[in-house]
Amino acid sequence: MKIYINNPGENWIVDRIRKEWYDQKPDISTENAQEADLIWILAPWQWQTIDPSLLRDKRVLCTIHHVVPNKFTNQKMIEFQYRDQYVDAYHVPNKYTASFVSQITDKPIHIVSYWSNASLWQPMDKAEARSSIGIDEGKFVIGSFQRDTEGSDLVSPKMEKGPDKFCDTVERIVSESQAESDEENPPKDVLVLLGGWRRQYVINRLNSAGIEYRYIEMAPIDKIREMYACCDLYIVSSRHEGGPQALFEASSMKTPIISTRVGCSENILHPNCIFHSEQKKIHIPKTLEVEKCHENVQEYDIITHIEKYVSMIEEVHDDS
Repeated sequence: MKIYINNPGENWIVDRIRKEWYDQKPDISTENAQEADLIWILAPWQWQTIDPSLLRDKRVLCTIHHVVPNKFTNQKMIEFQYRDQYVDAYHVPNKYTASFVSQITDKPIHIVSYWSNASLWQPMDKAEARSSIGIDEGKFVIGSFQRDTEGSDLVSPKMEKGPDKFCDTVERIVSESQAESDEENPPKDVLVLLGGWRRQYVINRLNSAGIEYRYIEMAPIDKIREMYACCDLYIVSSRHEGGPQALFEASSMKTPIISTRVGCSENILHPNCIFHSEQKKIHIPKTLEVEKCHENVQEYDIITHIEKYVSMIEEVHDDS
């Protein structure tokens, strides 16, 4: 059996997942779609770059990473149904995506979480990381490395990513720290460390609130590792997610992290570190359960967890 995965070439997480698959499973993979027995549409937004005749003749697995219900327009439904005629089965990374997809197709749906690549994400010394990036040791660093602004105008918040909740939380951490401070307990000297792209909404909010930040746009993985290591807290405030990858990366690096109940959060994080996306306030737990989150993420190590993908693909291939 040979597998071909479509190649988005966008310098995004899907490109990394594709590369990691080919690195781990070269014996059952091919870069030539015509040679494949099964075509895995890992980037469904680019499925039409594949010859339709190949999709008709071969087994097809399609990954749906996540869906934003209020953005799933009639046009998106038409596009989904058009592609669905070529798809034999779907892969989704979490139960929330599965619930939505099950309402719009009768094809089999396989829930397999993303994997974690321990060779990329390992604990680092915080002092060394801060020295490399140029962040003072006394700062209380809050991290966020995902886009938050709509590309259509570079102003409007990308609401599924919850940038409003992120900013509300940061502002509250600052104000509560100031209110509770005294001579023996000075307020937190908060610095927000931003990564990724399209961060204009959060930057504008932080500027308005007078909160210090550093923005490192589209950093390479080596720099992102240092950024995680700098953090005293990483916040995932999304309303909809496939992963996100930050759950796996931060937990692997023993970076304290809290998240909304989205994507794979319940697979990785301790319950204390999870909150509902519609809570008015995100409460920071006294104990962030760093060791427990690190322990949990080991279950998704690429070396072992990728075999679940192999089993899924074999089932889709054989179920003809």
